[in-house]
Amino acid sequence: MVEFARYYISFLRNVFQNIGDFFVAGFDIIVKIFYYDLVEYFQNLINASNKFNAVDWLMAFLVTMINIAFVVFLTLTLYQLLKRYIKFVKREVEKDDLLEEVALLNQKTAELVDEKNKILSLKMADLGLIPDSTKRELFGTKDEDEKIENTRFVKLLSVDKTYKNEITAIRMTNDDMIGLAELVNRFIAFSASQLRLYYDAKIIQAFFAGMATSRLMILEGISGTGKTSLPYAMGKFFQNDADIIPVQPSWRDRAEMIGYLNEFTKKFNESDFLRSIYETTYREDPNFIVLDEMNLARVEYYFAEFLSLMEMPDPDEWKVDVVPDSQPGDPSHIKNGKLLLPQNVWFVGTANKDDSTFTISDKVYDRATPLEMNTKAAYIDAPKTAPIQMSYEYLSNLFDQAQKENPMTNKAMDNLIKLDDYITKNFKITFGNRIMRQIKEFVPIYVTAGGSENDALDYMVRHKILRKFEALNLPFLQNELIELLKLMERLFGKSAFKESTDFIKRLMREN
Repeated sequence: MVEFARYYISFLRNVFQNIGDFFVAGFDIIVKIFYYDLVEYFQNLINASNKFNAVDWLMAFLVTMINIAFVVFLTLTLYQLLKRYIKFVKREVEKDDLLEEVALLNQKTAELVDEKNKILSLKMADLGLIPDSTKRELFGTKDEDEKIENTRFVKLLSVDKTYKNEITAIRMTNDDMIGLAELVNRFIAFSASQLRLYYDAKIIQAFFAGMATSRLMILEGISGTGKTSLPYAMGKFFQNDADIIPVQPSWRDRAEMIGYLNEFTKKFNESDFLRSIYETTYREDPNFIVLDEMNLARVEYYFAEFLSLMEMPDPDEWKVDVVPDSQPGDPSHIKNGKLLLPQNVWFVGTANKDDSTFTISDKVYDRATPLEMNTKAAYIDAPKTAPIQMSYEYLSNLFDQAQKENPMTNKAMDNLIKLDDYITKNFKITFGNRIMRQIKEFVPIYVTAGGSENDALDYMVRHKILRKFEALNLPFLQNELIELLKLMERLFGKSAFKESTDFIKRLMREN
């Protein structure tokens, strides 16, 4: 053991001796370079300068300046690199500190949100907004705080509570069992006598025909002509107020419209639009949801899912994805995270055409029924008229009956095909299967409601086909437009197709 100790002490002495020699050698090198060698450099220069001539002195001066500049440049470069390195290290340290602070703030935010939810839960319980019986039924737990915290849908569950013990069946009287023509007249009289709102019969006929054609209607026109008030009046007439949803310019996708699940709080941010749709699942009468100023944002963005759903031929497939899964306590009409869009709801969008709005695309127009309102109807002195109690089923039967009793005549269909052929050949615009189907559905309802077949065809051709002419290079199509006017006169009569004729003439004047 003594011998090993002597060896180990000798080993450590040699190691430290070598470390000391390393630092001494390094110090000697620095002294040699910056003292002895530097003196020697100057001594050699002095000895050599005894033989310099003028050119040698000039070269010596230039080389010395270059060397000094190189040393200064090297020193500055090293200084900048060192400065940048120190700054980078400092920034990384500050970034780490900020990340730690953000993590701490997130943790505190989560704690505050939980505390806020508990306070809100206590307030709701104190106010009796969530009775104990309802909590037990929804969550199957006795702890009130836990029951409320498990609620993802506050607005939708309030709808469940409202309709829990309410009778929603529509009981129609004999006075309510009327046809489409009388329905139009009764609405006009009701609006004039009860709401002081006046509408032309053609607009109301087109509105009901549009209801049979599409679940989306677009009311366009100048401000103050009653676009928003029309669905509002319809809601009052059917004794089920229309829900008016103001469209926001920030709407970019479906989440802006129906809401979204907050992954942080595990709560669903429900929109008024979603609540309105959900409420229609409890009702048996017609429902109107108004998208006010719908083109403040791009309709084909935020409404795309609904446009696709309503194109499906099977209404049982009209399911809106709300949440990715199903949990205990979710609203009763949301199954597997999906809400079935009922058949008794219509979306009515109002649209203005100005610099603050977007142009509605053909994709939307082709799937909707457009109604143009540019003039205010004249005053109507109508007797006081009561609203109506009518179920969706009865209204749907009226539409089906009209399809059977007043289908498009063969002559009208042949004329429409000839018109389609001419427009397709000369303007490269075609009716297409969707628009042709809509015309076949629109015309019988319009006729049964009191209008004429030619007026119905005129309305649909003007608003579904001719509106697309505005995108064409019309100055080079003047002759084709003149021939189109002549063709419509030959097919439908001189005084028919007034809307289409006036629209084409206006296009010719403006181009």
